[in-house]
Amino acid sequence: MKKNDMRARKHASWMAFGIHRLSGILLTIFLPFHFWTLALALEGEAALDSALSWYEAPIFKVGEWLLVFLLAVHAIGGVRMLLIEFKPWRGLRLGWISASLGTAAAVSVVFLIASLS
Repeated sequence: MKKNDMRARKHASWMAFGIHRLSGILLTIFLPFHFWTLALALEGEAALDSALSWYEAPIFKVGEWLLVFLLAVHAIGGVRMLLIEFKPWRGLRLGWISASLGTAAAVSVVFLIASLS
């Protein structure tokens, strides 16, 4: 095999790995902002209310949906990895990958519909 062989990167399992890694990185970026907002509650009600008023903007509503989507993708991807590690496999894994992404999308759509109600 060549040193820079790109065939492996076209496989669905590699793409699922990439999506799982990317969702983990984006969730890690979110956490400091979340903890900062929670820490404002210790400073008093006025400080927390001031920050929460910013979160009423539409961009944060989209971000909230994205957060739920990333959590679902990351959780389902983690379950997929556990199944790969601990369950004997026969045949292609494409069905598991598709089911993982489909479930994550369904969870985020349910959240979106519930938040618009």
